[in-house]
Amino acid sequence: MTGALKKIIYNCRQATFLIEKKTLGKITAAETLQLQIHLAGCSICRTFQQQSILINRLFTGFKTEELKLDDDFKSSLKQRIEKEMNKN
Repeated sequence: MTGALKKIIYNCRQATFLIEKKTLGKITAAETLQLQIHLAGCSICRTFQQQSILINRLFTGFKTEELKLDDDFKSSLKQRIEKEMNKN
């Protein structure tokens, strides 16, 4: 197995980055392949992708100023997300 293949198969952080990048625009053919390979074996990232799509659909059309989060909440949420992502 090549190093690049191992890198994406076991890297949920990279997969979630690609999921969000895909949502915001286009990803390259190589990135699409890497994401498909990762998603084939990672149910957690498949769930993340489904939730990300849903959240983006729900919030499409809202004005940015209507979606402000408290700084303490953002910090707490970021820590919880990083803790969960580091479990893999």
